[in-house]
Amino acid sequence: MKIVIQRVSQASVTINKTQVANVENGLLILLGIVNDDTIEDIKWLTNKIVNLRVFADENGVMNNSIKDANGNIIVVSQFTLHALTKKGNRPSYIQAAKPDVAIPLYETFVKQLETDLGKPIQTGVFGADMQVALVNNGPVTIIIDSKNRA
Repeated sequence: MKIVIQRVSQASVTINKTQVANVENGLLILLGIVNDDTIEDIKWLTNKIVNLRVFADENGVMNNSIKDANGNIIVVSQFTLHALTKKGNRPSYIQAAKPDVAIPLYETFVKQLETDLGKPIQTGVFGADMQVALVNNGPVTIIIDSKNRA
């Protein structure tokens, strides 16, 4: 699994002109899934997310986690995170998991993140054409691949 985490002062997801998710003071997470991702990848990533110290403490230093900041999270499925661009100019998405594999892993990821954070997580809609808007606070953008955890 690969994620892009963005610390946001505001983020939203809109589908067909209807807003389906909206947060302030939190994280927008783009999630890319491959065929060999497992529950171990999910547990490691969700634990990393809720404990990642990217929010300012009382001294303005990034020492607080999303839990400490009492922030909220939006998770958006993003198969294009696994684009291969070595050949030609058209990206290949062959590494991205197909929906029959990706949807159950995506749903498990969201449920595990809710458990780890201790509150509901907002989401986009898997496979939908979404408009994702955000105000990146910092800017803070971090990329984490569960395959690089050793």
